[in-house]
Amino acid sequence: MFDDSNKIFKALCAGARGYILKNDPPYKYLEAITEVYNGGSFMNASVARKTLNFFTQKNIIIVAPDGNDYQLSKREKEILTELVEGAPLKNIAEKLFISLETVRTHVKHIYEKLHVANRTEAVMKATQQGII
Repeated sequence: MFDDSNKIFKALCAGARGYILKNDPPYKYLEAITEVYNGGSFMNASVARKTLNFFTQKNIIIVAPDGNDYQLSKREKEILTELVEGAPLKNIAEKLFISLETVRTHVKHIYEKLHVANRTEAVMKATQQGII
């Protein structure tokens, strides 16, 4: 798709579960399809930054409940850090020496604990609230 913040945001608001750019390498298309097929969301680091910038410019802030650390485990925080950096799940698995399925399980737990539905929301919440 197009590298335009408004188009990205409109697509996500319309229910898109991911966003990939035309100039992304072919393997990213496969990662995106696999991620969305498995119930996740996908966007590269550039799109994630644009999404965060959009919310920052619009002064949309997700406020953390007082004193809530969301009870993330050390491993979940490591994985969340990688998600914020825009790393694909496969790369996270390789970097942390765990299986892709284990990463997916941790990501599902992260979503549940943060009360979010997808990667974008998790990254936004982690960034805005200083969770990691």
